[in-house]
Amino acid sequence: MAESAACPAFRLGRPQYEQNTFLGRLRHFIDVIDPSTLFVSEKRLKECIKLLDDYKHGTLPPGVSDLQLWEAQKIKQAIIHPDTGEKIFMPFRMSGYVPFGTPIWLNQSHNACVNYANRNATKPASTSKFLLGYAGAVTSAVSIAVGLNVLIQRANRLSPATRMIVQRFVPFPAVASANICNVGLMRHNELSEGVDVLDDKGNVVGSSKIAARHAIMETAFTRVVLPMPIFVLPPIIMSYFERLRFLQSNRRLLLPIHSAVCLLTFAVSLPVAISLFPQMSQIEVSRLEPEIAMATECKVVTYNKGL
Repeated sequence: MAESAACPAFRLGRPQYEQNTFLGRLRHFIDVIDPSTLFVSEKRLKECIKLLDDYKHGTLPPGVSDLQLWEAQKIKQAIIHPDTGEKIFMPFRMSGYVPFGTPIWLNQSHNACVNYANRNATKPASTSKFLLGYAGAVTSAVSIAVGLNVLIQRANRLSPATRMIVQRFVPFPAVASANICNVGLMRHNELSEGVDVLDDKGNVVGSSKIAARHAIMETAFTRVVLPMPIFVLPPIIMSYFERLRFLQSNRRLLLPIHSAVCLLTFAVSLPVAISLFPQMSQIEVSRLEPEIAMATECKVVTYNKGL
């Protein structure tokens, strides 16, 4: 009984944890961003895919447990894009978001590739559109961040009180605005082409630009929430470390420790941010285009929000 509670019965294509609660989504996305999946070999991936195919076709070998099936599905979902069925390049998987996050110019470039690799890919996008979106995303994101950093540097001309407010609060809107631009430009193709919406049996009902707009808005909101803990927690933690006698006599250790604290905070904030919305989101048909309502009797349809 305890094992059944700890590991629920396997459901192919469905998350192990309930997605209608924040805690369930958080547990699910902790699995999605598990960095150990970055080191899964090609042989192991093929074994997982075969195991899931055997389950689907009713030819599962005896002795395979629900835990093994959940692990196989976790590995497949971390590596294979749900829409294209193709492998996501390792650095651009959500499990690679934290390990491969680097300084601002490269970070925004990496963000752009992560946003594109984890988009809704039910509609093909040309290479030219990708390159255009990539150039626009990185340029606008870095321009916003650099522009607001210049504002911070010029804050010396302001009164002490105003300068303190600017220096403390400008970095967050700089990063948040850059992230919003990055998501919007890397996924602009969805706004023009729409995304597939599915009925309760998983059949494609049609393509909706309204659902695409919701998907991008929800993803952009997660990118606004993502940096919040990074701007709040490290200064609080470092203020404690800096009072330690050992670090006061070894000041050179402060920078690597501060970097480690920021990295750990990023690792914690990522699953929290992307858990705000389920990946497979639902929307009422009445809120979509008239042709969608005419094509199905379902009251609610599902779409891949992307990550």
